[in-house]
Amino acid sequence: MVGKEKDTSTTERRTLLKAVGTGAVAGLAGIPSYVGAKQQDFPSSDIEMIVPWAAGGGTDRTGRQLASLAENYMDTSFFVSNVTGGSGSAGFRRAANAEPDGHTVGVLTVEICTISHLGIADITPDAFAPVMQYNFDPASLTVHQDAPYSTIEEFTSYAEENPGEIRISNSGIGAIWHLSAAQFAQEVGIEVEHIGYDGGAPATQAVVNGEVEATTASPAEVAPQVQDGPLNMLAVFGEERSDLFPDVPTLQERDIDVTIGAWRGLGVPAGTPDERVQALHDAYRSVYESDEFQNFMNQNGFGLVYRGPQEYGEFMQSELDRFAGIVNQLGLGPGGDDATPTTTETETTTTS
Repeated sequence: MVGKEKDTSTTERRTLLKAVGTGAVAGLAGIPSYVGAKQQDFPSSDIEMIVPWAAGGGTDRTGRQLASLAENYMDTSFFVSNVTGGSGSAGFRRAANAEPDGHTVGVLTVEICTISHLGIADITPDAFAPVMQYNFDPASLTVHQDAPYSTIEEFTSYAEENPGEIRISNSGIGAIWHLSAAQFAQEVGIEVEHIGYDGGAPATQAVVNGEVEATTASPAEVAPQVQDGPLNMLAVFGEERSDLFPDVPTLQERDIDVTIGAWRGLGVPAGTPDERVQALHDAYRSVYESDEFQNFMNQNGFGLVYRGPQEYGEFMQSELDRFAGIVNQLGLGPGGDDATPTTTETETTTTS
């Protein structure tokens, strides 16, 4: 259980929430709509947040921060359970199969929209009622600073003139950073070799060591080697530039129509009552807007993106459809051929 000392203002707020009646709620400015759910005995127990990746990774760290701060906005305690395996599918399935009463929240990552297409598991966003998206981290393309290309245009030209020579590392074949690199290569029409490593750290170190020519990862993952080490970031794959690297252009700025990356959000089992979904959303959004959470995300290089229940649900469906096309084009689905015959495959990371 996430333990923390509650201040007096938080205790008084909770006492007020317990005391007010339904008629009084409408006249209280600043009291979120989860008060209405409270009238229906929600929450009636602790809330479990299931993280589908191992402790210490970005999803675990952001999930625990949400759990810790959410106790300030809901009259209950939150705790995190790490349920790993199957590229996130074990945790997704545990959350989806929980009682649909609002007391189990799944931390959803982009893999909920990819693993069914890859034949890893049949679970999709349809298993969840969306609550809120809170993060998006774009992919980035990073190379060694001694490479014979220092811009994305030079990189593309070199790859065109030397087909198959450039090797791009990723955190595992079929993982989001592999799909990001593959979509970029297809969009610009270059032939590269995708090399999978057991996580983002060894994939980045492979560029430092000269084992590969480039890597795709989030800006935060390669920041130490770019800021203080021997690597150079050529482009980010988001709609906007990274706050960590404001001088690095997006692919869109260079007329390359690719926007792709990792994201994180929250969902509850399908069939959870709407008023409980809304109550959870209101509490988590209060966390999202708090100075504590904003500072945590910014200081650790995690991108902040908010989408509410309806918009987040629509976004996940669009991502599910988009990745179906990407996986199909790459031949990575069940029975498909690898997009590049020389691809080296290893297990995907369990610390997403």
